[in-house]
Amino acid sequence: MQGVRLVARSPMPGLGLSAGITLTALSLVVLLPIAALVARGFAMGPAQLWAAVATERVAAALALSFRLALLAAGFNLVFGVALAWVLVRYRFPGRRLIDAAVDLPFALPTAVAGIALTALYAPNGAFGALAADLGLRIAYTQGGIFLALVFVGLPFVTRTVQPVIEDLDREVEEASATLGAGRLHTLRHVVLPAIAPAALTGFALALARGVGEYGSVIFIAGNIPMRTEIAPLLIVIRLEEFDYGAAAAIGIAMLVIAFALLLAINATQVWSRRRIGHA
Repeated sequence: MQGVRLVARSPMPGLGLSAGITLTALSLVVLLPIAALVARGFAMGPAQLWAAVATERVAAALALSFRLALLAAGFNLVFGVALAWVLVRYRFPGRRLIDAAVDLPFALPTAVAGIALTALYAPNGAFGALAADLGLRIAYTQGGIFLALVFVGLPFVTRTVQPVIEDLDREVEEASATLGAGRLHTLRHVVLPAIAPAALTGFALALARGVGEYGSVIFIAGNIPMRTEIAPLLIVIRLEEFDYGAAAAIGIAMLVIAFALLLAINATQVWSRRRIGHA
C-alpha cells in the first residue's frame, strides 16, 4: 500500500538539504536562544519566577512598553500606508528624496537616532523649545518614547505595503468608479481589502520592533521608574545587578505577551485573506 505523501512534490530538487539548512539556522538563531531564556527563567522555580515579574515596577514597565508600542504601530499603520500610497501613485518634486529618507531608520544606529531625537525635542532643542512655548514637553516623557517608536517603526509599514500598491491593478479601481462607486466606497471595498494583509504584516513588524526597542528610547525617555522606564531597560538594569534570573523572568513575560499579540495579528491576517478570497 502506497504511503501518504506528507510533502507535495516540487520540480526543484534538494528539499532535504534546503530544509536541513533552514531548520539548523532557525534553531541556532531563534529557537535555541529562546529555549535558553525559558530554561534560565524556569530554573528559578514557579514561585520565584512569578515573584520576579509580579512587582509594581515590572508591571509598569511592561505596560508602558506594550502600550506605547501598540500606539506607535497603529499610528505607523495609518501614516505608513498613506505615505506608501503617495510615493507610488503620485509624481512630485522631491519624491525620490522622501522615498530614500524612509529607509533612514534602518541605516541609522539606534543610539544615534535617540541622540538626534533628544537634541531636537529636548526643552532647549529646536522643536522642544517651540513645544515649550505652547506649554508642552516632549523629551523625557511618554510622548518622547512614542515619537522614537514611530521613527523606528514607520519603514516597516511603508516598505511592506509599497510593493503591494505598485502591483495593485488600477483598472479594478477604474471599473469600480465606472460602475458608480464613490471614492470612499472604492477605498473601503477595493483598495483596503487588497492591501490589508501586507498592512497587518507591517503593523506586526513595527509592533515587534517597538516592544524590543532600546537604543533610540533610553536617551529621550528620561528612564524614570514607574513613569518612563521601558521593559528592555529594566532587563539591562537587572543584568547589571547580576540578577540574571529576574532579567530572564522579565524576558519571558515580554515573550509571552508579544507571542499572544502576534498570534492575534496573524489570525486577523488569515481572516482578511479568506475574506478577500471569498469576495
